[in-house]
Amino acid sequence: MRVSDFDFDLPTERIALRPVSPRDASRLLMVTQGGLADKMFADLPKLLRAGDLLVFNDTRVLPAQLAGMKFNAKIRVTLHKRIEPRRWWSFVKNAKRLKPDDRVDFGHGLTGVAEARDPRDGSILWHFESALPIEEALMAAGQMPLPPYISSKRNVDAQDLDDYQTVFGDKLGAVAAPTAGLHFTPELLAALDAAGIERRTVTLHVGAGTFQPVKVDDTDQHMMHAEWGQIDAATAAAIRAAKDEGRRVIAVGTTSARLLESAWTPEGVQAFSADTRIFITPGFRFAVVDGLLTNFHLPKSTLFMLVSALMGLDTMKAAYAHAVANDYRFYSYGDASLLLP
Repeated sequence: MRVSDFDFDLPTERIALRPVSPRDASRLLMVTQGGLADKMFADLPKLLRAGDLLVFNDTRVLPAQLAGMKFNAKIRVTLHKRIEPRRWWSFVKNAKRLKPDDRVDFGHGLTGVAEARDPRDGSILWHFESALPIEEALMAAGQMPLPPYISSKRNVDAQDLDDYQTVFGDKLGAVAAPTAGLHFTPELLAALDAAGIERRTVTLHVGAGTFQPVKVDDTDQHMMHAEWGQIDAATAAAIRAAKDEGRRVIAVGTTSARLLESAWTPEGVQAFSADTRIFITPGFRFAVVDGLLTNFHLPKSTLFMLVSALMGLDTMKAAYAHAVANDYRFYSYGDASLLLP
């Protein structure tokens, strides 16, 4: 398909620069084949069925943006994908200033050595050095990696350290938040439990590639960045049981949805621990996901392509037009949609 098929008009004032408080006070657009309904996120336990299985992504965001100096050039690094504990592929501003074996001081005792460049996307492989465990060093030296459509409009601050994490995230390793999960509060999770809605977690460490624009004209030519995911055996068994019993599996976020479909086999979802590059566009046949909770995505993005694959492009364009006309808040800190095909 043409990437331009997934374009739509979005006024800049619809882009949320802060989340609402409390988290579950955000709005929720319910999208079904029967039409659209304006709800609140706190209504979710009443909108789902007893026995539905919600699948959350329990990844936790690293402060994955680093800044250092090489001669008179500021080197800005956004971590993308971990290869080994101290080696990361990263996107780099001023990458042309770097040569193999160049060393950059990022402060707080953290230095990085540029090892290699990927000719496909220009990303740089870094080897980081610190007397501290690498996670502690990154926590000290790094900044929260807010998306460009937020960080270009305001400075990242201490409030984002809390706002840009889910309340249930505990597997440190993402460089972008699984933003559908940002709407949940402990009280809402308890209400879901009381309503008989099952909850399970998987892990997909979201990479900085999620922010990269699609630069080709045809979706068949787009290369997805690899991201590491894991589903344990107990969770896989719970998902197979739900499918066998005719209960709905609803992914919380496109990251969970992509991981579930990556782990599907003809025998059902299996335990999984590997990279995935799955790219879901209209024509894809979902084998696991029966519904999706997700935020509102960028025009021409791979995420808008995914929701269009689930619901149909015309349905999603109509839903987004309704959201724009009715002052829904878009993107990472914005409102959410419940998609039930």
